[in-house]
Amino acid sequence: MSGAALGLEIVFVFFLALFLLHRYGDFKKQHRLVIVGTLLAWYLCFLIVFILPLDVSTTIYNRCKHAAANSSPPENSNSTGLYATATPAPSHHPCFKPWSYIPDGIMPIFWRVVYWTSQFLTWILLPFMQSYARSGGFSITGKIKTALIENAIYYGTYLLIFGAFLIYVAVNPHLHLEWNQLQTIGIAAANTWGLFLLVLLLGYGLVEIPRSYWNGAKRGYLLMKTYFKAAKLMTEKADAEETLEDVMECPTEYQEKMGRNMDDYEDFDEKHNTYPSEKSLVKLHKQVIYSVQRHRRTQVQWQILLEQAFYLEDVAKNETSATHQFVHTFQSPEPENRFIQYFYSPTVEWYWECLLRPWFSRILAVVLSVFSVIVVWSECTFFSTTPVLSLFAVFIQLAEKTYNYIYIEIACFLSIFFLSICVYSTVFRIRVFNYYYLASHHQTDAYSLLFSGMLFCRLTPPLCLNFLGLTHMDSSISHQNTQPTAYTSIMGSMKVLSFIADGFYIYYPMLVVILCIATYFSLGTRCLNLLGFQQFMGDNDMTSDLVDEGKELIRREKRKRQRQEEGENRRREWKERYGHNRDDSTRNRNVHIDSKESNFSDISTNRSASKYTRANNRTERDRIELLQDAEPLDFNAEAFTDDSLESESGRYQPGGRYLSMSRSRIFDDV
Repeated sequence: MSGAALGLEIVFVFFLALFLLHRYGDFKKQHRLVIVGTLLAWYLCFLIVFILPLDVSTTIYNRCKHAAANSSPPENSNSTGLYATATPAPSHHPCFKPWSYIPDGIMPIFWRVVYWTSQFLTWILLPFMQSYARSGGFSITGKIKTALIENAIYYGTYLLIFGAFLIYVAVNPHLHLEWNQLQTIGIAAANTWGLFLLVLLLGYGLVEIPRSYWNGAKRGYLLMKTYFKAAKLMTEKADAEETLEDVMECPTEYQEKMGRNMDDYEDFDEKHNTYPSEKSLVKLHKQVIYSVQRHRRTQVQWQILLEQAFYLEDVAKNETSATHQFVHTFQSPEPENRFIQYFYSPTVEWYWECLLRPWFSRILAVVLSVFSVIVVWSECTFFSTTPVLSLFAVFIQLAEKTYNYIYIEIACFLSIFFLSICVYSTVFRIRVFNYYYLASHHQTDAYSLLFSGMLFCRLTPPLCLNFLGLTHMDSSISHQNTQPTAYTSIMGSMKVLSFIADGFYIYYPMLVVILCIATYFSLGTRCLNLLGFQQFMGDNDMTSDLVDEGKELIRREKRKRQRQEEGENRRREWKERYGHNRDDSTRNRNVHIDSKESNFSDISTNRSASKYTRANNRTERDRIELLQDAEPLDFNAEAFTDDSLESESGRYQPGGRYLSMSRSRIFDDV
């Protein structure tokens, strides 16, 4: 089994990263270099998390062999440190080779390749690929030029700081730094920046993840939050449509110039007629790419949110069912798997969704809360070696006494996996306006994918060093003269920068307590709400208004879908009742209806095309919209015509406004 566990985890982690990237990215439409760069960044970071427990178990075995070779306890055996008490005499406890033992010399090479490749990606390649992917250039050369110009300041700052540091070292006669020490300083600088960001994300995840599962047991809370999201998403969806329409139009300044020259055709001079420059076209192309991606994302997210809202409403209705049979309002049009349908029957679904799932969410929330408390306690006490207060170090110490390698690997994996989930989930939840947003169902743009790869590469190394400090496997924390892990040997000793190793790395993680308290009381959410960014808060009037608005939007979409299903059912019943004898008449009627719809579509298309031929008809278009809004729809009426609600002229916007038919038809094929 020597090295087999390492090979299996390398293959497993690759498919895990590929699966997650497929969920968020679009392999068919996005550039191959973007997919490869993001996949490599995610893959290397996930490898560090999964392989580090094997490094810990191998290091404990090597320490045992070293003690057996010396035939005596380590030099500092009289101290009360962790490894002095945890490593017994070899005469009483022989050294058992772990099942996942990795031969000597493999792990240092492995960590060196993984670490430096990830650092090259996060500091050099991925920033360049971000600018390249977001560029609006029409050629590879143009995109490369734009990316180099945008990153000139980014890279120049690094060179300026590094050059100033080298000059300071050369001028100061008391400093004589070698290459290894410069390398250590570079690693320390990267880890310091990563640890600063790590604590912020960790403090949010330690509280928000257990709370999300606890709130997941409250069906009413989830439904109200879904209504709130629906109102916000409809606003964003309408704004995306308006932005795309504006971008697709010819710029106003060129419309005015062209119109003025055509009116005064006698004085028309081609030399004075300015056309769009290549720079302006590149800028316009960049805006089009961004607008199309945002429009497509909001459309997909709206459909997903509708399905979620319909399902939560079904759960709320079925909770009071006396038959204990889960009934769906809308049946899935796709054929279900008979094997799954046999075991996951309506009765089983009712017991799971209405009875068992809320309790499962509460139990999981309690378990995750216990893990969060352990992490916060260990972050505040891991520097204490006499006595050992860090619970992570206590667990590893107990397993090390009996050389229970399976327990050691499981404990290490669960610990670092929970820390990674708290940090990575926060990265997936962060949204910086529309510039960085990881959206599922293949709706994440190239810029956000590459930025997430940069964040993972910067957060994972300090995360692993923090974990080794919590378990006292880092000699700079335990202050024991023992063999370090292969990962720590690659990261180097922090003795060159003692004020960072003995100060920042020890006391800064304690700030996680303050961040957890701030997250528990939702201070960040309240501050954003005060600044005008709408956040879901139960005790806020604006939240209640958006919830009511979202509820009305969901009710309207639900009625629309019900009418569509009723029409399909009537058509199916008509066909079953009269058979194939009436197919000809039905076909003729459909042709007649299609001709009407075609004429209607031609009228709307001509109306839309008129915007591009006339530059100053916005007043007439607004007049048309005003006439359309003159008769508001009555949502409480029982009789509606399909044309009035299904046409694009009745598309609802928050605030009581409806998009015009001509404005919406343009984007049906975008």
